[in-house]
Amino acid sequence: MRPLEPIGPQARILLGILFFILFFTGWGIATLGGFVSPTFLADPVTMLQDGIYLLTEQGFLEDIGMTVWRVVGGFVLAAAVAVPLGIAMGAYKPVEALLEPFVSFARYLPASAFVPLLILWAGIGEMQKLLVIFIGAVFQIILMVAVSVSSTRRDLVGAAYTLGATDRGVVRRVLIPANAPDIAEILRLVLGWAWTYVIVAELIGASSGIGYMIINSQALMATGQIIFGIIVIGLIGLVSDFAFKSLNRKLFAWRLA
Repeated sequence: MRPLEPIGPQARILLGILFFILFFTGWGIATLGGFVSPTFLADPVTMLQDGIYLLTEQGFLEDIGMTVWRVVGGFVLAAAVAVPLGIAMGAYKPVEALLEPFVSFARYLPASAFVPLLILWAGIGEMQKLLVIFIGAVFQIILMVAVSVSSTRRDLVGAAYTLGATDRGVVRRVLIPANAPDIAEILRLVLGWAWTYVIVAELIGASSGIGYMIINSQALMATGQIIFGIIVIGLIGLVSDFAFKSLNRKLFAWRLA
């Protein structure tokens, strides 16, 4: 291995699979070998049995569907608000001076701290869950998009003005296309954070969802079900991450050239 030396796609896949093999092997040795009490950590076999039980008898697929819907809904709302504001902040310094202090302040506020207030304001329905994700994601996206847009190469902007572009044309024809791949990557990263926020929202005042199942399993000390829920979240996140990467490669193939 050499620093920053790329590896082939096959080697990358094999190494990724190898890690999971080692992880589950170590987990199996620790639990099935009696080194860890099953009260605190279920073994892989029990976890799979509990997962099958959840899927076949407890309607866990509906919980998964509800959680996915909440993540997508809250994330789309956050992106729809944050991306235009981030572009405006990065492009126009007065807008940046107006919004950056508040955005920088708000992005440090944990979304979980708003859960009691949101329950008072929006009840325990779907809106409360969507707002938790919205609050957790919107300020992060705004600031990251603003930083990306403000870092646009000045020679591109100067060339556009030289060719007769208007201020609006510079934003539309230079700043947005130049930063579209970075904005897409920002959205991919923040989507992962949205899963954290939805589980927090579902731990309190929910009647469905993966987080709801996890908190019920905690009361029963069913660690196999808890671990299965966590693994399902990871698998969904992994699939969505690969899908996002594939879409970005197709949309912005010129950036990879």
